[in-house]
Amino acid sequence: MTADDKAKNKAEELKGKAKEAVGKGTGNEQWEAEGKAEQGKGNVKQAGEKIKDAAKDVFDDK
Repeated sequence: MTADDKAKNKAEELKGKAKEAVGKGTGNEQWEAEGKAEQGKGNVKQAGEKIKDAAKDVFDDK
């Protein structure tokens, strides 16, 4: 995972957390749901990049 990808994915996760918090604080259920979705998307992307890195390490060792 490149540092740029890692930063983008983390930023997406943090943006989602902020959006969820604002949604909760204002009672805006749509923002809360969108925030949770953005967090999930960022987490899935991070997990995918970690899997790619692990696979690359395995195949580079051979």
